[in-house]
Amino acid sequence: MLIAFNKPMNVLSQFTDEGQWPGLKRWIDLPGVYAAGRLDRDSEGLLLLTDNGRQQARISSAKAKTPKKYYALVEGVPEGAALERLRQGVLLKDGKTRPARVSSVPEPDWLWPRDPPVRVRKSIVDSWLRLTITEGKNRQVRRMCAAVGLPVLRLVRYSIGDWTIDGLAPGDWREA
Repeated sequence: MLIAFNKPMNVLSQFTDEGQWPGLKRWIDLPGVYAAGRLDRDSEGLLLLTDNGRQQARISSAKAKTPKKYYALVEGVPEGAALERLRQGVLLKDGKTRPARVSSVPEPDWLWPRDPPVRVRKSIVDSWLRLTITEGKNRQVRRMCAAVGLPVLRLVRYSIGDWTIDGLAPGDWREA
């Protein structure tokens, strides 16, 4: 079984609650399924869950180079040099990332309002990026963007391989 879940903001990628943060059990009551990879508490979007250990390993393995597409609201206006650094790979404390596919895009028309809303500051311009990476280092997209001077304000994972969140509202899931 494979489940596609649109993880809301401030939900953990584990079934147990931790402190003030809720776990997945509040949305998914299926025994024996586990997250195939992780999505940070402060990120939203596609999280895959499966009851098949091999499938879980295949989806989350860095060796598989499964593409993961994200939409990131960033502070500032992306300049060519920053985008090119992301495309070449960025040196982080834990090593250089694989090259990302990245482009500036308008705010996605399918995107839901975030809860809580992103803090708007009139003096700081923000922009949207679409990034595709093929690895999954801890907080990788956020760290890559910060390294090129584009702090992430909101991060939504749209797809993992061929699986997407199309048609899933935050907190909804379906068999994939």
